[in-house]
Amino acid sequence: MLRYIYADQLGNYPRLANEMFTHRADQFRTRLGWDVSVDARGHERDEYDDLNPLYVIWETAEGGHGGSTRFLPTTGPVMVNDHFSHLTSSPIRSPNIWECTRFCMAPGQGANVAAALMLGGGELMNGFDVRHFVGVFDARMVRIYSRVGSSPEVLGSIGEGREQISVGLWEFQKEAQLRVAQRAGISPEISKAWFERAFGLKLAMEFAATA
Repeated sequence: MLRYIYADQLGNYPRLANEMFTHRADQFRTRLGWDVSVDARGHERDEYDDLNPLYVIWETAEGGHGGSTRFLPTTGPVMVNDHFSHLTSSPIRSPNIWECTRFCMAPGQGANVAAALMLGGGELMNGFDVRHFVGVFDARMVRIYSRVGSSPEVLGSIGEGREQISVGLWEFQKEAQLRVAQRAGISPEISKAWFERAFGLKLAMEFAATA
């Protein structure tokens, strides 16, 4: 199932938190060779994890971490403005644009989990009146986005081939959400129920009204 968990709530989900940060270390440092910080516990964390981001996490049937991604509104510090502004024509700042980062898949998980995480992103757009997501992605993600039916508009890129890094912009499209739900094997009704279970419909609407 999809879980929506703020950083200050992770203490209530110790297994999910531990496995998420451990899997991030395995994916980003060990397998991809990124220059990221890994602490003595084997957790990959950065300064944006200290800003109380919202994590969308796929919880497996066994209660473990199947995949996750991290969201922050662009009204505050975000990676795309702090480290990748050379790939955009101007800083991206809006209460209706959130940044999506640290898209991580647990070992052995399939494309359905990637699609589920993107489906969760669509629920955030609906529930919190977010118009667009912005994110930095590498060349390997292009195939994943295309396969699950959620490809971004590319705002700028640097590098070639497998070394290419891009900034992309996603917008909510009802048709795309239905395709992603089908790829995830999750009905839109169940996806919406998970979101409302996490926030409550009233709370989500109140947040959107004050954002």
